[in-house]
Amino acid sequence: MREQQPIRCVIMRGGTSRALFLRANDLPADPRARDAVILALFGSPDPRQIDGLGGADILTSKLAIIGPPTRPDADLDYTFGQVSIREPVVDYDINCGNISAAVGVYAIEEGFVRAAEPLTSVRVHNTNTGKVFVAYVPVRDGVPKIEGDCIVDGVPGSGAEILLDYAGTAGAATGRLLPTGRERDRLDAPRVGRTLEVSIIDLANLCVFVAAPDVGMTGTEGPAEFSAGHLESMMAVKEAAADLLGLPRDGLVPLPVAVAPPAGYRTYAGGEVAPGEASLLARLAGGRPPMLHKAFPGTAAAATAVAASISGTVPAAVARLRPDGRITIGHPSGLMVAQARVSGGPPYVVERAGYSRTARRIMEGYAFVRRAVLAPPTEEWGARPRRGMASLRSQ
Repeated sequence: MREQQPIRCVIMRGGTSRALFLRANDLPADPRARDAVILALFGSPDPRQIDGLGGADILTSKLAIIGPPTRPDADLDYTFGQVSIREPVVDYDINCGNISAAVGVYAIEEGFVRAAEPLTSVRVHNTNTGKVFVAYVPVRDGVPKIEGDCIVDGVPGSGAEILLDYAGTAGAATGRLLPTGRERDRLDAPRVGRTLEVSIIDLANLCVFVAAPDVGMTGTEGPAEFSAGHLESMMAVKEAAADLLGLPRDGLVPLPVAVAPPAGYRTYAGGEVAPGEASLLARLAGGRPPMLHKAFPGTAAAATAVAASISGTVPAAVARLRPDGRITIGHPSGLMVAQARVSGGPPYVVERAGYSRTARRIMEGYAFVRRAVLAPPTEEWGARPRRGMASLRSQ
């Protein structure tokens, strides 16, 4: 008997992230057995992920599980998993907005959606949040376009522009766009040494925004300047916000985002952002283990654009908005443009919340796991089942 089991997979880049795409029906139905296979495919837990496909980076240790739709208003189900590098854990707490762009391309290439030129809309049910977002994918000759002039800072070259619309995802985690009903809240954060003013927004992914100076930052930091003290303060904000919302402290949400007014800075790759190019600066920390995001998550960009469009929030206080609702976010790798349109308030109605990405298929084939991994899992496999796992078991 062969000692390894082949599992079909596709590796795709979406925005500034990369993920392993798997079909739900190719994985074990039991959640612990499923996550044991996933960890083996990625080579976790291991700081280098040397025995798998993970890449030893939070931006590449990502997973997309794809299956047929379990609700009538969607074309497919998509479950995102953040695979821990150092721990035997797969987190299903959040969605990844960068990988979401790749889901749109994958859906057309794999036949979940019939291609329609020049633009195909793909309705994606994200099981992590229980919400549907829409990816608008450019198509030529019946297949997704790859070449184009859309530039994503943090990705070499350019590509065809994919539009993501998250307007329908408000309240995914808490039931409300503003979970507390307020544009600002005061948090007691003893580890920071002061009471902080924050804004909590639940759209695409649950985020908590804080002014960068309140956590000892300028907002221009890259990985080299982001210190252990900065990380400690950002995690303190996250945990205090989780306490306020009644969420577990060890989860990935709310995602802490430090914001600041526009300023010039040097990017992670050595480029320059001029003082007037950004609408605001934003730095996000998270993951397992937590660290500074080297770019900026697409879901957080949508939440940032919405937050900046609501008067009285922390992002609105520092942002320089354009009349058309576009907001340019300065992040460690450069710039990212998002857009939002919010009416009413309170309660507020999100009419538009989106951004542009590029995506492409990098590899398709089979990855191999040892058959021993397919044996009944033990308690050491620390799967963290979250929202959406029930639908996976039926696919």
